[in-house]
Amino acid sequence: MKKTMILAAVLLTGFAFAQEAKPFLEQKDDLVKATYYYANGQVQQEGFFKDGKLTGQWVSYDENGNKKSIGEYINGEKTGKWFFWNDKSLSEVDYSKSKIENIKAWTQQALVNRN
Repeated sequence: MKKTMILAAVLLTGFAFAQEAKPFLEQKDDLVKATYYYANGQVQQEGFFKDGKLTGQWVSYDENGNKKSIGEYINGEKTGKWFFWNDKSLSEVDYSKSKIENIKAWTQQALVNRN
């Protein structure tokens, strides 16, 4: 159940980004840096494209500039560890060729109890 909820949140987040904003594009050698902005001027997400595919590190932020997610793409596929933050939890999602391999989640309360 937890995996399903996290997957739904990840998919909805990506869909919302694609629908809301148009990127500012900059050529950086053989890469194109894309920066998406909220209406208030804050950066929504940023990352790179190569040959029309997502590549390298992508980072997304909320409207106040707080980091929401960070992860890596190779040839347009999510790979490795991705981290997703919200007000009460941190989720670590391991991807292989854009498929979820493993999920770990921590709540703010669990982190507080460890200290």
